[in-house]
This record gives sequence, structure tokens and C-alpha cells, in this order.
Amino acid sequence: MQRKTFLNGLMLAALLGSTAPMAFAQDGEPILIGEINHYKRMAAFAEPYKKGIELALEEINADGGVIDRPLEFIFRDDQGDPGEAIKIAEELMTRDGTVMLTGSILSNVGLAIASLAAEKQWVYLASEPLADAVTWGAGNPYTFRLRSSTYMQAAMLAEAAAKTDAVKYATIAPNYAYGKDAVAAFKEVLTELKPDVEFVAEQWPALFKIDSGAEVQALERSKPDAIYNVTFGTDLAKFVRDGNTRGLFEGREVYGLLSGEPEYLEPLGGEAPEGWVVTGYPWYDFTEEDGANKTFVDAYQARWDETPKLGSLVGYMTAQSIAAALDRAGSTETEAIRQAFEGLTFDSPVGEILYREIDNQATMGAFVGTTALKDGAGVMVDWSYLDGADYLPSDEEVKKLRPSE
Repeated sequence: MQRKTFLNGLMLAALLGSTAPMAFAQDGEPILIGEINHYKRMAAFAEPYKKGIELALEEINADGGVIDRPLEFIFRDDQGDPGEAIKIAEELMTRDGTVMLTGSILSNVGLAIASLAAEKQWVYLASEPLADAVTWGAGNPYTFRLRSSTYMQAAMLAEAAAKTDAVKYATIAPNYAYGKDAVAAFKEVLTELKPDVEFVAEQWPALFKIDSGAEVQALERSKPDAIYNVTFGTDLAKFVRDGNTRGLFEGREVYGLLSGEPEYLEPLGGEAPEGWVVTGYPWYDFTEEDGANKTFVDAYQARWDETPKLGSLVGYMTAQSIAAALDRAGSTETEAIRQAFEGLTFDSPVGEILYREIDNQATMGAFVGTTALKDGAGVMVDWSYLDGADYLPSDEEVKKLRPSE
């Protein structure tokens, strides 16, 4: 796939006198990007994500690189620990000569890196962490986010829920920033769309330590019309298994944030739930009419001899974002990169993406569909791609959410 860059012709020479840190790389040497992630703890997402980055880098460098230099990532594993992530970030920026940082899946780690980025004035692209605070409550001028936030995806599901007759809702979500934001956003948007809804139960299992039997029993006791599920990974597998066994989902609408992502849906095999409305990634359903989506899937499969996950797409778009920003900046100087990200647009497999100047949030959307079983495996059917720009708060609302800068 040919990469399109967007050169805005801005004169950034005046920024060269800034006190912000300069890149260590010399002309002709690779431009280094520091990538921090949980490669062992969350391998199901992180490894496809890394392969997506590597595919994009191969294409970018085959097309001449950025600013006539090759682009390279230094991959470091933080074990999902915020303290370790901070230590690694310091090493990448002060010892290893990287020009900016990216990465993180878990929101608590992403928020820690974002705080450091603000303190040190280092550019950080939060590729995957979904907590709304990354670009709103704890937002800062040096942190940008690629993926659609919890608010955006929860709003998509709330929109679907509002069209049903369900009134009583129960929720289950991991007890940390992402889960808290996901439930709050769903409740806020659904209540606005359907004021008569009632939330009769909230369950907050510890991340990756769910007692699924007890959680299922608690939800059943609340007798909800519908369930909003935010668990993922091994927690989702346990929840689905016990929920199926105890009949929790029978006769109820279920909405699942991330539940349709191949990373989490495919391991369920024949136990995958049917009829849930979910956000996910139906890579297996793209046709030639889907254009760049199909092109990316074919390229990924040809390169790695395996099917893509949503992490693959996010990784690919992460590298695309950074290459486009560097091309626009025409420099590896920190302030030039930061300014280049503001209002940046680039072409991706899911269409044109914009990094909004108001909050540094990208307009990447999400695929929303219904789960089904096909050949003994879970898939998404009746899906559509929803543009993230349509599910973002107004500028006036963002100004209330985001701290003054």
C-alpha cells in the first residue's frame, strides 16, 4: 500500500531555538522511536500490534523513509507496570536517542507515560490506551491518542442500546481507569438518549482476577433486561463460560466493549456468544469493495502468514501516524513534532484520520456489529464502521473536560 504524506509547508525553523530536547540522531542515520508495551503480559494484542508496526515500517522505508532517513522503532517491554514504563521511557529518551515515545495498552500505564511526557516535554503517542483521561481529564499538549476512546466506543454501543425496549441494565467492568470510564460513558450517553433507563447492578472485578461464578450470580440476581460488558482477555473468557453455563445471557440484550476483537473473540472458539452487540474487527469479511481495509489485510497475511488482529491495525496506523507527523514537521525537533501532530491528517486502512487540535484525540472510529458462530468460531456479522468524529464531544464540552494548558 502506498503511504501518503501531508506536507503543510510550515516554516518551523524558528522553533530550533526552543529549550525542548533535541534529537540525538544525525543526518542520514535512522530516526528512532521509543515503543513501550506489555509484550509478555498481553501478548495476544501486543505481538500482532508489533507486527503491524513492522509491516508499516517496511513500506515506509521502501518508499524513501521520512525526511530522507529510515524510520526505526526500539521495542521495550514494561511488563504492564507503570513504574517500569517510566524507567524505560527515561532510558529511551535520554540514553537511546529516540525522538518521541509511543505505545501502551493498559490505561494506567498510558496515563503514567502521558504524565511524564507533560513533565519532560516529550511527545507521546498513546496508540492504544482507551481511558478518556488520556486526552481529556489528564490531557496535555505533548500527549496524543490514536485509537477511539472509551467514551467514543461506549457511545456507539449506547446508541444501539437506546433503540431497544430494554430498561434495566447491569454492568460489569474491570476495576481500573479504563473500566470506570467505559461504564460512566455508557451510562451518560444511554441516559441522555433514553432517560427512563435504570442501572440495577454494577460489578467491578479486579483486572485479570475475575471470580466469574460470583459475578454471574450477582448479575443474575439483579434481573436486568440487558447487560453491558467491559471485560476482555482471560476475564472475558471466564465470564462467557460461566454466563453460558448459568444461562445469564438467555433472553437478554448484551453489549460488549472490545468483545468482537479477534484477540478476545477467537480464543472462545465454539463458546463464543451469539447475538451480542460489540465493537471489534471483522477482517475476515472485507471484500475488494472495502478498498484499503482489504489491501491491508492481504498485505499483513502475505507478510506474516497469519490473520490480523485489531492490534495489527492499530500498530500499522501508529507507524503511519508517526511517519506523517515527521514528514509534516520536516524535523526531529520535539516542538516541531508536537506542532505537526496538531491537526495532522493521514490516510489509513479505515480512511482519513485527523488528530484534533482541541484535544489531541484522533478520529479513528470502530467497527460495530453482532456476534455469531460460523464454522465453530465467533465472528462479527451485520457490522458497520462508525466514524469516530461523529462520537466526540463538542469543543465546548472538551474545554470543560480538559485542564487549562
